[in-house]
Amino acid sequence: MEAKAIAKFIRVSPRKARMVVDLIRGKKLEEALAILRYTPNKATEAVTKAVKSAAANAEHNYEMDKDELIISQIYVDQGPTLKRFQPRAMGRADVMRRKTSHITVVVSDKKEG
Repeated sequence: MEAKAIAKFIRVSPRKARMVVDLIRGKKLEEALAILRYTPNKATEAVTKAVKSAAANAEHNYEMDKDELIISQIYVDQGPTLKRFQPRAMGRADVMRRKTSHITVVVSDKKEG
């Protein structure tokens, strides 16, 4: 059985979010949360929230045991880029691109694989 959670429009660069996500792919739920707790990165908060949401979905919607959950899939897709202007010298302006991410977490119980 699988449960899923998606965190959308997270104000973190997808490249930086993938660095965090790669640390916990395939791990048990408790081990993944412990790794995230001690990872000093901005993306960690959003990934932790998505993982906890997927675990809650599994427990509530599918009556799966929280102790047996593993993170079977976790990936980061690029969201829309927010374009902002940065004032520069002599009346010019540069475009600042603020990237966003969509984080998808799929948890399953050990029995399936």
